[in-house]
Amino acid sequence: MGIVLLAAAVLLPVAFLAAKSILSERPNHLGPGDNGRLAGCPESPNCVSSEADDEEHFIEPLSFDGEPAAAMMRLKSVIESLPRTVIVSADDNYLHAEFTTLVFRYVDDVEFLMDADSRQIQVRSASRTGYSDLGTNRRRVEAIRTAWNAARSRTSDP
Repeated sequence: MGIVLLAAAVLLPVAFLAAKSILSERPNHLGPGDNGRLAGCPESPNCVSSEADDEEHFIEPLSFDGEPAAAMMRLKSVIESLPRTVIVSADDNYLHAEFTTLVFRYVDDVEFLMDADSRQIQVRSASRTGYSDLGTNRRRVEAIRTAWNAARSRTSDP
């Protein structure tokens, strides 16, 4: 009986967090703001952004050569190839995708914003719930960057 209570004490909070994540609603602050930038990261360490001013949250944007429309098509193709990913919205300048973690089904929002003048695509990846993501958002963006660069070499985009 003691083992059952111990197991329940450990598993109930985990189940609660998983259910909370599954039921979490899409944030209403996503997309480019009036300032033409993506939303900033919260103080918690579960977010990275190429537009962040602090080292903890900053990550390099994606860079491209060629036409911005071709870059967005390549980005969409890369995102579509990733597991447990749904593209929520995409247009010529912006893409929002939801990534769901394998075990606990946490949903993270990943956004990309075209900056044609600088030949960069700004990126923001943030967890919807919790405090720490143990580096998941940073690893995800770097995995996207790796796939992005591999797709560049396959399409002969310099």
